Amino acid sequence: MSEGPVRWQTATVIDIVVRTPRIKSFFLSLEHPFEFQAGQHVDIRLTAPDGYQAMRSYSIASAPEHGTSIELAVERLDDGEVSMFMHDVIVPGDDIEVRGPLGGHFIWSVTDGGPLLLLGGGSGVVPLVSMVRHLKAADLAGSTVPVLLLLSARTWDEALFRDELQDFNKEMNGFTFVLNLTREASVRGQDFGRRIDEAMVADVVKRLPGPPVHVFVCGSNAFVNAAADGALAAGIPADLIKTERYGG
Repeated sequence: MSEGPVRWQTATVIDIVVRTPRIKSFFLSLEHPFEFQAGQHVDIRLTAPDGYQAMRSYSIASAPEHGTSIELAVERLDDGEVSMFMHDVIVPGDDIEVRGPLGGHFIWSVTDGGPLLLLGGGSGVVPLVSMVRHLKAADLAGSTVPVLLLLSARTWDEALFRDELQDFNKEMNGFTFVLNLTREASVRGQDFGRRIDEAMVADVVKRLPGPPVHVFVCGSNAFVNAAADGALAAGIPADLIKTERYGG
């Protein structure tokens, strides 16, 4: 693994997986592999033939234990220069510029302990999935931390990493997955079918075995505001709540 200052490097797209109607996962093999922490992100830079450059930050979905490649889940935004290019042009075998890992605030390790509350809206669940995958690797080694992840999505088909998280719910001791659909009725008994609110956050907090000592909230501005307000209303101290916002 490389060490030293963060720098731009070449990454090769080794696979592309369609996750939802608007989100694809891009698996990148790094020229200079690096160690990272769950919750960190990378910058992607695209350069046009005329020299014009566009850059965007994307959270890493992989667990830190994954190895020499990383996974980025990219949502196609109609006004997004980088996301549209990634979705419409990039194919396996292409090279892109990557810089990372970046970010030291929105990170978690199993050594930080729990209970851990994760609240993600849409593609904002990506860094939280990295944390859960990291927990899964630790769980296999006999380490368990109580974790609840609430994912809010518009519809069942748009719930990113839904099937994997449901499998984790069955396989991992201490992990609970709750799905909130804002434009459809809930499918499972433990889920919700409305926009996130204080009552919903209070409900999921009570499903943990004790008060959360770490809370991570990621999503759109509206989602983060509502989720963070709900966490505060549930009695969680503000200094335990870390937020990350994805435009919109």
